[in-house]
Amino acid sequence: MDHKNQPDPMRVAIVKMLPRDIKEKLTIEEMNALLYEEVLPDSLIEKLKDYLADIDNPSE
Repeated sequence: MDHKNQPDPMRVAIVKMLPRDIKEKLTIEEMNALLYEEVLPDSLIEKLKDYLADIDNPSE
């Protein structure tokens, strides 16, 4: 898969915040979806569910 566009800077920041053990579990497809796509695959949502909840419902 060739991405001509740069990844979304907000999504890059999210990836950088993820713990290493989570990042190591992501497939290439899941990482690309996270960085470039609007819709995340179910497998990725399952792996990130604890972190997505924090992003969707910030405590501040």
